[in-house]
Amino acid sequence: MTKLSDIAFKIRSKNAGPFWLTIDIFCESPQRFHEACALAETAKVARALGAEESELKRYEIADLNVLKFSIPRPQIQGTRFDRDMHGASFATLLADLKTTEGA
Repeated sequence: MTKLSDIAFKIRSKNAGPFWLTIDIFCESPQRFHEACALAETAKVARALGAEESELKRYEIADLNVLKFSIPRPQIQGTRFDRDMHGASFATLLADLKTTEGA
C-alpha cells in the first residue's frame, strides 16, 4: 500500500484568498509526478477533503512536477467559525491518501 506522502517530497496547503484553499503536491521527478497524478484521483481527493467533486479544481503542472488542488474554504477565513486561518491542516488529509488496492 502506497500513500501520497511516500511519492511526493512535499505536500502543503495554504490560503488562496479568504474563500479558497490550495493544496500543492511537489514531486522530485516526472515519474513520481505521474504516480501522484494517478493516485490522487479527483473523486478520491474530493472525498478526503470533504469537498464536492464539482467544486474541486485540479491543476497538473508537468513542467514543475507539481499537482495542485483548490477547494472552497469550509469557513471564510477569519470568521469566528474558522479554526484553521491558514488552511495548513488540509495537507495532512492528502498525505494519507492511499492507492486503491490498499484503501
